[in-house]
Amino acid sequence: MDNPQKFTNSKDVIAFLAETFPACFSVEGEAKPLKIGIFQDLASRLSEDERVSKTLLRSSLRHYTNSWRYLHSVKEGAYRVDLDGNQDAAIEKEHADHAQQQLEESKAKVAERRKEQKKQQPEKKSYKNKASPNGHTTLNKRHADKAKPAGRPMPEKLTDATMKVGTEVTVKLGKSPMFATITEVAKDGVQVQLNSGMVVKVQVDQLRLARPKR
Repeated sequence: MDNPQKFTNSKDVIAFLAETFPACFSVEGEAKPLKIGIFQDLASRLSEDERVSKTLLRSSLRHYTNSWRYLHSVKEGAYRVDLDGNQDAAIEKEHADHAQQQLEESKAKVAERRKEQKKQQPEKKSYKNKASPNGHTTLNKRHADKAKPAGRPMPEKLTDATMKVGTEVTVKLGKSPMFATITEVAKDGVQVQLNSGMVVKVQVDQLRLARPKR
């Protein structure tokens, strides 16, 4: 082709590298630890290929070597490979330890992100039509209940006496208030610990006294 289409993302570049240098790169299965300085070798080998810019090649290589699959392969004593799959230097303990640390930190971040996403998902409540003794359904009863504030006192705001460490409160962080306990009172906000264990800092107007459990 006279005007080859340039690659625009790391995924396509990595697939291209795995096809062009199969003894070095792969897209599935066990990865092989790469020779130090492999970028320069790639830049030299692909200098005539207009589809890959050096900038995208560098970011794609960083994406590849930061993947869990690759970090698993960086073990002390294992041999690095060049573009043709030939053994290069053995991996030193320092490099293996660093790769293991990166792997653990990356997994911890993903786990924390999933935990936060799960917390932010609102609970789904199912409402079923209930039949009354006379045979009529009470579909709109929940709407009528909302219009009747009687029986449910409004949550109390915190006072100087209750604004202290150990007070049980509810925190407005989303659609529904969450139970928490005050752990610190400061000028710039109040620090509370949610029942889930997470600690957050909020403003006073987001807090209400928790009703005593029956």
